[in-house]
Order: sequence, then C-alpha cells, then structure tokens
Amino acid sequence: MATLLLSAAGAAIGAGFGGTVLGLSGAVIGRAIGATLGRVLDQRLLGAGSDPVDVGRIDRLRLTGAGEGAPIGQIWGRVRLGGQVIWATEFRESVQRRRAGKGAPKPKINEYSYSVSLAIALCEGEILRVGRIWADGNEISPASLHLRVYVGSESQLPDPLIEAVEGAGRAPAYRGLAYVVIEDLELAPYGNRVPQFNFEVVRAAQGSAVASGSTLDTAVSAVAFIPGTGEYSLATTPVHYAEAPGRNRSANVHSPSGQTDFATSLEQLDAELPMTGSVSLVVSWFGDDLRCGSCSVRPKVEQTLRDGKPMVWRAGGILRPDAFEVPKIDGKSIYGGTPADGSVVEAIQAIRAAGKEVMFYPFVLMDQIEGNTLPDPWTGAPTQPKLPWRGRVTLSVAPGREGSPDRTVDAEAEVAAFFGTVQPSDFSIQNGMIEYSGPEDWGYRRFILHYAMLCAQAGGVDAFCIGSEMRSLTQIRGQADGFPSVVALRQLARDVRAILGPDTKISYAADWSEYFGYHVDGNVYFHLDPLWADPEIDFVAIDNYMPLSDWRDGEDHADASWGSIYNLDYLKANIAGGEGFDWFYDGAEGAAAQRRIPITDEAFGEDWVFRYKDLRSWWSNLHHDRVNGSRSPNPTAWVPASKPIRFTEYGCAAIDKGSN
Repeated sequence: MATLLLSAAGAAIGAGFGGTVLGLSGAVIGRAIGATLGRVLDQRLLGAGSDPVDVGRIDRLRLTGAGEGAPIGQIWGRVRLGGQVIWATEFRESVQRRRAGKGAPKPKINEYSYSVSLAIALCEGEILRVGRIWADGNEISPASLHLRVYVGSESQLPDPLIEAVEGAGRAPAYRGLAYVVIEDLELAPYGNRVPQFNFEVVRAAQGSAVASGSTLDTAVSAVAFIPGTGEYSLATTPVHYAEAPGRNRSANVHSPSGQTDFATSLEQLDAELPMTGSVSLVVSWFGDDLRCGSCSVRPKVEQTLRDGKPMVWRAGGILRPDAFEVPKIDGKSIYGGTPADGSVVEAIQAIRAAGKEVMFYPFVLMDQIEGNTLPDPWTGAPTQPKLPWRGRVTLSVAPGREGSPDRTVDAEAEVAAFFGTVQPSDFSIQNGMIEYSGPEDWGYRRFILHYAMLCAQAGGVDAFCIGSEMRSLTQIRGQADGFPSVVALRQLARDVRAILGPDTKISYAADWSEYFGYHVDGNVYFHLDPLWADPEIDFVAIDNYMPLSDWRDGEDHADASWGSIYNLDYLKANIAGGEGFDWFYDGAEGAAAQRRIPITDEAFGEDWVFRYKDLRSWWSNLHHDRVNGSRSPNPTAWVPASKPIRFTEYGCAAIDKGSN
C-alpha cells in the first residue's frame, strides 16, 4: 500500500489510519495522473461503412491543485480556499452512440463523457461548515455536486467511497484535516477537465473564546432579517416579472442555490448561527414628511407596470396599480418596495417552521430625496434633508423654535393626524387576503393594524413591536404637558392585543436616547413610563447603540492608557461606565477637546436619572418627574423591576472607531 504524506502548515497532522501520517506523495499523484491516461482521438472521414466519429474524447485528464509537500493552511473565521487534491479515482468514460445527418447511410457518432471522483483537502483543524462553492471562478450550487464534507474532527471515519476503491482498511480517515469528497463529478461542463475549485470555509475563533464556549456562532441567539424592503424578498415561493414575451426576470432567486433569497438566507442562518432562536422580521412602509401632521405612511412599489407571477403584489389593502412608487434617482429606485403581504405570511411561517420565534418589527423609512420642496421643521429651511431618520418626525415647527405648537392643543391635533382614525373593524380577511374598508386614511394606525391582522392570519407571532425609534414624536407635549403620542401608542397596543391575543408579547422599541426620559427646559419627564407600565406592554424594548469607546488617533488622548480600542476590558468598562454613565460632553467643541463633565445630580442625589447607560438603576427605582425645579412627590406609573428589558437592536457602526 502506498504511504500518504501530508505536511500541514509545517507540522504533521495525526492520521486516522493505523497511525500513518497523512499527506501528498509521488505515489498518490502518480496514481491519480495514471488514472487519467486516455487514448488518442481517431476521427476519420465517414463514408458508407466507415468507422464512427468520436466526439468529446480526451487523451488525458489534468488534476489541478495537487502538489507534493504542499502546505495545508490553518484558518479562522470565514475564508475562501482553493484546497489540494489528495485522492482521485480513475476517470470513468461513458459513450453514447447515435446516427446523425440526413440520407442513408447515416454516419455513426460516438459521444464521450467523463466523470471522476476526488477528495480535496481544505485546511487543518475542525471547521464549522463549507458555504459557497466556485468552479473556475463561477459560483455553483452545492446541491449540483455529490458532495460530502468532513469537518476535520479527530474522530471522523474514512469516506465510504475512498474505502470502496482502495479496499477495506486501506483508506485513511484524514483525522484533523477538513476535506470534501466529490463523487462522480461530470467533467463536460468544464471542458473535460477538473475545474479549479474554491470553497468558502467557516471555522470558529480560537483561544479563550473557544475555551469558554462563547464563539460568535454559539453566542448569537437572535438576529434581524433586513433590509425590510423588496417586493418579494421575504417569499419562499419563486416569483418573476414577465418583462417581454419569453423573457422573465427573477424577483427573488439570485443565487446558485436555486432557492429564493429568503429561503437561502434562512438556511445559511441555521448553518452559521445554529443557536439563533429568535428572528426579528422587519417590514417597511414609507413616510414622506418630517412634519407629523402632514406625513402619510404607506406601502410603496418599485414600479406599477408589471406584477409578480405567481404572487400578485398586495399590501395595505391595495394592489400594485393603486400604490405609489418609491422615489428614483437616475431611473433607479432608492429602496426596494414594501414586501407583498403573501411574502410576509410565507416568511413568518418559514421562520416558525425552522423552530425559531418571530418578532414582527414594522419599520418606517423616510423617502424624501434631495431637492424636495418640504419645509424643514427643525431649521426652517425650504427643503428637508434627504432620507432622514424617522426619529426626526416632529411638529410643523419643532419644539424650541419660535412658533412651535408644542405644549398646545394644536400639537395634539398634529399628532392625531399622524396616527389617523383607522380601527380594527376596518379590516377583514376575505379569500385569505387582508381587506380594508375604512376611510381614505394613510395614518400610522393603518400601518400597524394591517400587520397585526396579517400576523394573525399567518398563525401568530411571538412578539410584535408597535413602532420603533420615533423619538421626536413621543417627546411632543400637548396641553398640561401631556404626551399625546404616548397616549396614542397605548391605545394602539390595546388594539393590537385584541387582534393577536394574550400569547403575543407586545412592546414599543424605543431609541436608546429616548427610553429613559425627556430632559428639556430644565425639566425631567419620564414620558414613556405610562407606556412601559401599561398592562398591554410586556417588556421594555430598547434599540441600543450607546457608545462603547471614546478613542482618538495618537497617543495623548484621554483613553490612551488602555492601549487599544480593541482592548476587550476597555470596551467592557464602557458598558456601565464612560460616556453616558460617568461623564458627558456639553457639545461638539467639548467632545473635540475631550472635556468630560461628571454626571451628578446635585439637587436630589439621583445621578442615575441623567445616566442613560444606567439601565439597572432606571429599572430598579421609582421615577419622579421634575418640573420647574420641583420633584414630584408622587412617582410615575412605573413599578420597579416589573418588566424585563430587551435590546430589540444593538450594535455599532462597522467603521473605524464605530464603537465611539
């Protein structure tokens, strides 16, 4: 038996076969190449009784990526690898005989095709999975290959095909080596040769993280499906647009997997983050004005001419011809359209079928583009910023500016116009579709109640957010310093509860700068407390992007003693410390100079009131509003430690110093 030798990053890898060290040797390569010896093509002119024409026959088969003594790499994370051929069968020749042409006698043609089985070493050590695969630079579907993946464990057994070819007890297990076996690879698509393969290989991090069992693939327990747009992005049914006779354009199948984009993503989620037990399903409608009294919230499409087949676009109780288009720049839509109702139902059911919880997360995207003619309520400019954040939706004139209706009955009227008057009774289910029979009202209530009905039709969801990050809207004050948006959200929570029932957990996802209170004019309002304390709200939801660092270039900034922005202890120290806990900046100039002002409450000794990072103190204490320098003797409705806190989003920008 030939001995197999394999060097692995300068060190031998232990074999799973009788203690033999594995690797590439001249014997193996010689056997692989010898297995590919062909015959000389013999094509002759045909006449009556002539020999047949041989088509597609090869004289030899080349195996790329097989080199004696080639090092086998070590990887961490996600890497694209070429690998090394470590085993191959003789190629199998198949011939199909036929007659072709006109007249008699018809010439005989022998069409030859070839296949080969081979094993390709990927890397040293145990991997998590093999993801995407490329052949000669083109991505192919793993399902198109008879592929077996050996992750490189120390207990893996020999491949049955290798053992069948080499003989019982004569096949190594390649323990400690991750490799793949491709069985009966058809060579015709690659010019009758073995293509150059590349594999996306995923391996867990090393070191202390592995020792503690807290690698990324095991630590992540919940994710969000975004971007929340795309007319059929959430469908498990393949959908296409018929652009011309005989010419279709796929709406939601864009990978070699052959599955829809959503189904492919869900499959990848299971493989890469197997501990994920909860999914936030984001679905977007579009707002069109920062002035809440003038802002409509409605579903939109990318174009109104062609509908999807076989799934018709429908959302919000309207069909494609009745929908507005998302704005375009240079002829291209700035966003995908609102997901069709049918696709949302399919996504909910697919996620639940995968054994995961569903939190439905309705999302407002503002779609004003550059050059709009809408007055800016924040500055008075004749145009609003392009694609602003929904957290900037406010009054016709923002609080603090001259002429603002804040703290008046007019503010209450503008908020009421934003929410609208749509009721649950305006919706019904007919032929499996959500029908709307209410007034011509594109207020916020129609948005939320439509999806509560759709979630119920899909079989229910585990959690439902009635909104997110509407910071400036919830801070609008009406008469007697009431907060009309909070009142409206509480009513919305009650209506959603009536639709979805007691088993669905309901909340509002507050921005991290919003959840704990509103500090303005020297006053402190725990303005969301009536919402957090409402019996229909099950948890305090926070979209958490609090800063975890304050790093600067150079070696003389305030945090330089920590050594690096990547110092884990430094980042941990800023969870319940640093900016927003120990100190704050009083403006851009102070931030530039790092003039840190300690956070203290000299009046009443409740420092935590002003510490947005002090979640524990906010959660475990009674809350007292402060108006005109006086602390209310009566606490708000919040009952300390009464409800759990969930981070419905958290993270930081994926840029240099993003944790700042």
